[in-house]
Amino acid sequence: MTAQATMHAAAVDKFGGAITPHTVPIPQLSPDEILIKVQSADVGVWDPFELHGGFAKMFGTTPCFPYVPGSDGAGTVSAVGSNVRNFKLGDRVYALSLANPKGGFYAQYVAVNAKNAALIPSNITMEQAGALPVDAVTALCGLEEIHLKPGESILILGASGGIGHLAVQLAKRMGAKVFAVASGDDGIALCKKLGADVVIDGHKAGSLSDLAKKFAPGGIDTALLTTGGPIADQCLQTLRKGARAAYPHGVDPIPQKHPDITIISYDGRPTPERLTKLNRLIEMAPFHVHIAYTFPLSQAAEAHSTLDQHYLGKLTIHPS
Repeated sequence: MTAQATMHAAAVDKFGGAITPHTVPIPQLSPDEILIKVQSADVGVWDPFELHGGFAKMFGTTPCFPYVPGSDGAGTVSAVGSNVRNFKLGDRVYALSLANPKGGFYAQYVAVNAKNAALIPSNITMEQAGALPVDAVTALCGLEEIHLKPGESILILGASGGIGHLAVQLAKRMGAKVFAVASGDDGIALCKKLGADVVIDGHKAGSLSDLAKKFAPGGIDTALLTTGGPIADQCLQTLRKGARAAYPHGVDPIPQKHPDITIISYDGRPTPERLTKLNRLIEMAPFHVHIAYTFPLSQAAEAHSTLDQHYLGKLTIHPS
């Protein structure tokens, strides 16, 4: 690609401005990067926060406008940096890169460090892979933070959401018994389909305590909380003495401290080893990345509006 080559993208001209179609230069590769022709881009619940300058303030970075968001996605490798040995042209990959200074996945091409990319497992589609990276890494990190062991029980709050529905499947593959707290009848149906042992509607949580006692008479061993508020407090009350719970940074309000329960906050951090582990777990059995809606690049604003509505799983954008 030449420096003059351009591509279509969705971007903002200032933080807080409207996200609209743009034509921008295709990013140039550094030696440790791969260039991906993006076929599926994740719409993260954090994207509006990023487009209001949240990440720039958090990380102390100076943004370049037009600013192209999109923390993760999937596509095919179209160029390889001189130091990269583990990918070749044409490889089908997924990748993640938070607040990428060269531009994000809401574009036809994206340049990312090769250590933040992985080959797409054979049992998921390109579109599913595009919705997967950040939330799957976050789910796996949470299960690792609580040191989930085979045979243990886990309560997953927000089990029909982006992180939660992936965590349900990963926890089952790790040998856990899953008590899923979902949203709505459709969320309950999804979590049952994904193999959760018990599923309840978090909006009708009056039966939470009774059902949790039947599920684990001595108290649930662990919990992964993808949302906060009163329901998170109710969930923590179902755990046994000495239990472990975790929630990713960004959950608001943060879960309250409880006596005799270890509660950890964490970031979902990708490493080559973690991506390898994630792929191994995904490939153990049929794996479902639930995509509620898909949008063309020109409808990025509509995709962000949908984030405020009830939906299951993930939203994606097709840049190509």
